[in-house]
Amino acid sequence: MWFAPPPHLPTRIVTTLPERFRKPVANEWSDINRGGHAVDAAFEGPCVDAQGRLYIVDIPYGRIFRIVGTEWELITQYDGWPNGMKFLPDGNLIVADYRNGIMRIDPSTGKVTPHLRTLLTEGFKGPNDLTLHPDGSILFTDQGTTGLHDPSGKVWRIHPDGRLDCLVHNGPSPNGLVLNKAKTHLYVAMSRSAAVWRFMLRNDATVTKAQCFTQMPGGTNGPDGLAVDQYDRLFICDPAHGCVWVLNAIAEPCYRIMSCAGRTTTNCAFAADGRTLFITDSETSSILACEVPPP
Repeated sequence: MWFAPPPHLPTRIVTTLPERFRKPVANEWSDINRGGHAVDAAFEGPCVDAQGRLYIVDIPYGRIFRIVGTEWELITQYDGWPNGMKFLPDGNLIVADYRNGIMRIDPSTGKVTPHLRTLLTEGFKGPNDLTLHPDGSILFTDQGTTGLHDPSGKVWRIHPDGRLDCLVHNGPSPNGLVLNKAKTHLYVAMSRSAAVWRFMLRNDATVTKAQCFTQMPGGTNGPDGLAVDQYDRLFICDPAHGCVWVLNAIAEPCYRIMSCAGRTTTNCAFAADGRTLFITDSETSSILACEVPPP
């Protein structure tokens, strides 16, 4: 980013994973993603319900937690690797699951049901994150293990009538995604190219003039989860550098939100007040918060 360094904003630890949920074991996920080391958890997918309660996913153990203040409740645990998560208008959760496709979860019962597992019986590469359009469609990234060596990651759109459009087929590790405030353009974090793409959405599958909205600093990881606030500022989680970058609508840096805990800032979402940003830190299994000032 060819701009002056932006001012820093501090974070605070809201809560950390309680000891009763810390039972680290080596498993298939940690073998690949943590070099075989046992992990307590790997947090992603923060979202807030109508009552202002925070929900997060724990990828390697297939867990969904509800957090109120510092109190943790296990909503469900199932055989999957849940990642991105949002609330549907009906109050159910919709989850991008790397193993299972797109899943629905009833937060009142913990029941998990498939929403879209395959494309004409062919499995996806590995869904990572999703976002919702006001027209009822679901946009999700299909990341798998793509990268600069294999730029074949996809971005899909599921329409309310069940129609499935492939919007991007050449992504070098598409990860987090979010709509701008007007819901006209989609931002997609391309992790392995350390960039965020931006393109206009249409009612069909046509995508033209996809733009590199910002080129991030390089490192061991690229941009991960994304969020947009009421002022159309883009929040980009950077697990390589322990921060969240804040850019305005023309990609000028506004702030760098610094982690006060671990470096692995994976995803973020706003509280009901629209100002408090929750951030998942997977290194310390913590939830961080930052009070973001208006422009």
